[in-house]
Amino acid sequence: MNTNSNPYITESTILYSDGIFKKASSTTIDLYSQTLHYGYGVFEGIRAYKTENGTKIFKAEEHFLRLKKSAEMIHIPFNYSIEELINASYELLKQNHFENAYIRPLIYCSPNMGITKPNEVYIMICAWEWGAYLGDKLLNLFESSYCRPHPRSTKIEAKVCGHYVNSILASVEAKENGFDEALLLDSDGYLAEGPGSNLFFEKNGELFTPEKGNILPGITRETVLQLCNKLHIKVTEGKFKPQALTTADSAFLCGTAAEIIGVNSINSITFPVHWDNSLGKKLQTAYKNLVLEKEL
Repeated sequence: MNTNSNPYITESTILYSDGIFKKASSTTIDLYSQTLHYGYGVFEGIRAYKTENGTKIFKAEEHFLRLKKSAEMIHIPFNYSIEELINASYELLKQNHFENAYIRPLIYCSPNMGITKPNEVYIMICAWEWGAYLGDKLLNLFESSYCRPHPRSTKIEAKVCGHYVNSILASVEAKENGFDEALLLDSDGYLAEGPGSNLFFEKNGELFTPEKGNILPGITRETVLQLCNKLHIKVTEGKFKPQALTTADSAFLCGTAAEIIGVNSINSITFPVHWDNSLGKKLQTAYKNLVLEKEL
């Protein structure tokens, strides 16, 4: 692995590979891997925070359970203990001297040029220090010409490597058109999600979010729903046409990498409610307090 062109590692970076902690710079992967050729693998994105009670991985169990579920849904064997993987992740942070970090577990397959179940599978967990994925300024969104994969075409609720080509296409298209990020519809023309985040929008003091079925059911999305319940904010999950968003008062995206980030506009239509006065801002503050283990 060439550290000169890799912004995520140094010569001293350690990763976890099938029970062994080793230098990332000396780790290799077989070029005939099914994961490399066909995107046949699953992964997670997890954050660790320096809290008032020490370094804590936010919702570690939920993330590794989703990794297990993703693998099982696409017929990749998962022979790992959730407790083992959580402990390995904490040890990985310790060995790399990370307090605030992004953690990436990846289950990948052995060499196999067949369109078949994998012969063998492996797990890798790496970590790096990473700020807010989408930055901290309000986003200008672009309604993508790409739609989310149809739920009958794949296991849409699984976090599968190959699914993210769809996300890359949408995100690149948005940026090439002068926007910060994309927003995808589903195959029936209803609001779905961002390339790596879920959508919420506000109207008349209430929140709305696309229902499960054509989206990745995000762990941060679920956390936002839990916070809304605690803060007595009404949320409706459903099917919404794009006009529901263009006539909304405010909006935000959420995800493990993005956390909670406000949206300024959709297709150059600016939302009328200032971010500081929005429900999204209130939830952004509550979410930050939660992950840092401060009082809400």
